[in-house]
Amino acid sequence: MATTKARREAATLVVAVFLLGILLGGVGNHLWGARVWGMHREARATAPAGHFTQELSRELQLTPEQQKQIQKIVEDTQVQWRDLYAPLDTQREQIREESHDQMRAVLTPEQKPKFDAFLHRLEEQRKSEAAKQAIPTQAR
Repeated sequence: MATTKARREAATLVVAVFLLGILLGGVGNHLWGARVWGMHREARATAPAGHFTQELSRELQLTPEQQKQIQKIVEDTQVQWRDLYAPLDTQREQIREESHDQMRAVLTPEQKPKFDAFLHRLEEQRKSEAAKQAIPTQAR
């Protein structure tokens, strides 16, 4: 009787330690991911024109007039890049919609509304990220 109680306590302890390990690992991964990947997202959102101009200005000790001229060149270049890739946006959206339709064909009727809600959340996140990235260049 004492042996079974001891075994039960040992098993409970092992399970508790295992669950704590999973919990702490998940929390650690979340915090590390948010810190590391979040910094990369922030860097990309603020990097486009302002960061480049600031770095160049510091490295070359540009005058204020040179900074304005360089900033204008960088912004014009960004517009050209956007214009270059704009025709692909329609094509990319078409490919995305086709893949979503193919995925819907695999799902059960109960899963389809959940899938659509999931896609809606992704689209909202995509729009939010695009708005964040557009703010630095529009504020100038």
